[in-house]
Amino acid sequence: MAFTISTEKKDQLFGELANANKAFQKIYPGDRTERQPVHTLYGGANLFKHDAAQTLGKRSLEIFDTYAPDFITMGKVFGLDGIQQVLDMRKTANQVMEHYQRLDPVGKQNHPARLSIEVYQKVRAKLQREAIEDYRIDFEDGYGNRSNEEEDETAVFAAKEVAKGMQENTLSPFIGIRIKPFTEEMKERGLRTLDLFVSTLAKETSGKLPNNFVVMLPKVTIPEQPATLAAFFDILETELGLPHGILKMEMMVETTQSITAWDGTNPLSSFIQAAKGRCIAMHFGTYDYTASTGITAKYQEMDHPVCDFAHHMTKVALAHTGIWLSDGATNTMPIGPHRGENLTAQQLQENREVVHRAWKKGYNHIRHSLWNGFYQGWDLNPGQFPMRYVAVFAFFLESYDDAVERLKTFVEKAARATLIGDVFDDAATGQGLLNYFLKALNSGAISEEEVLKTGLTLEEIHSRSFKKILENRKM
Repeated sequence: MAFTISTEKKDQLFGELANANKAFQKIYPGDRTERQPVHTLYGGANLFKHDAAQTLGKRSLEIFDTYAPDFITMGKVFGLDGIQQVLDMRKTANQVMEHYQRLDPVGKQNHPARLSIEVYQKVRAKLQREAIEDYRIDFEDGYGNRSNEEEDETAVFAAKEVAKGMQENTLSPFIGIRIKPFTEEMKERGLRTLDLFVSTLAKETSGKLPNNFVVMLPKVTIPEQPATLAAFFDILETELGLPHGILKMEMMVETTQSITAWDGTNPLSSFIQAAKGRCIAMHFGTYDYTASTGITAKYQEMDHPVCDFAHHMTKVALAHTGIWLSDGATNTMPIGPHRGENLTAQQLQENREVVHRAWKKGYNHIRHSLWNGFYQGWDLNPGQFPMRYVAVFAFFLESYDDAVERLKTFVEKAARATLIGDVFDDAATGQGLLNYFLKALNSGAISEEEVLKTGLTLEEIHSRSFKKILENRKM
């Protein structure tokens, strides 16, 4: 029987559909494959030095060793799974560790101290190796409103320090600056700092920028602001002889107008389009946003429902666009009230209590962000790095064994729904499991060797598509 629809009409309609599909795919290319940092440290530009990453990393390790001298103390502070059973043993950390190390792999896997031991070891190693993943040299809130002369001097000095860091290989893997917003009141100052910093840096390095360099534009409310910054990037690249497109930007979601515009639409996609391919990430500003919604200071927290609403709106607007999302910071600092070398036992105890409370609060905030699908956040002090990595590593390691079993079984049965225990897996769950390993590997919570226990290759993992993995295995 002949087809009713002619080939000519079919080709015409499918041609129009192909154009629409391709336009859609251009807007939603999927998640980026590059490493995303798990945190960004914000520090006043006046305090930045070329070796800041090493100095602050060393200080963070000292704080961790002081207030979490062993895995039992750490596990108790953060309430890690299994720690109560360990405490009930009434043994020292050394005694538990000696016993743990004598166990076979199955014994270690079932030991209640396993999670605390693994997290503790990974956190110490991380603080020693790379305590800071991303550093933002801050010319906005963390710097304040100073005289033009002082900010000019700071911009030039900070640029020279970055150049020195490039030469001595002391910079964090990701680095950038936050300028003042492009509001009517601050646009001149924001542009001047950008120009001075980038021009000085390019001069000092013969036209080179650090790897993963980015400019943060805060308090974005209208698309004309990122559009203007993108246009200035064009000018700077041309005038300084930089490769076209090398300057990238981030934007901050920290006003209600960033979530819902006057006409009731979500404007985030218009911000991205206005950036002309320059924007790589959106960061949430917890305290500016909660203030803009009328929340009083006492309740301006990262896990407030108004923040959750903004998070979900942001994710829905930018999902699959390749734009990274970052949550904000906990502003309760883990700093003891007593300083000095000759502290009394009571003062030392008070310091521990203050630091531990701040750590647990920040830990809970970070876990809340991870639960909401925000895998990056801000830190403001080296004392916060331990809670950051404990939260991230524990979040992924808690479900590692289950995820390995479920993904391995799913793949082995080639996309047929699988019943393991009381959990029913389908294709969407398979992608969710793959996402778990991608995020866990990216964060440093698990190693490449631990990923391979799923039965997948690294190439398959990095394909980021569960559907493609199954299709290729059928060939």
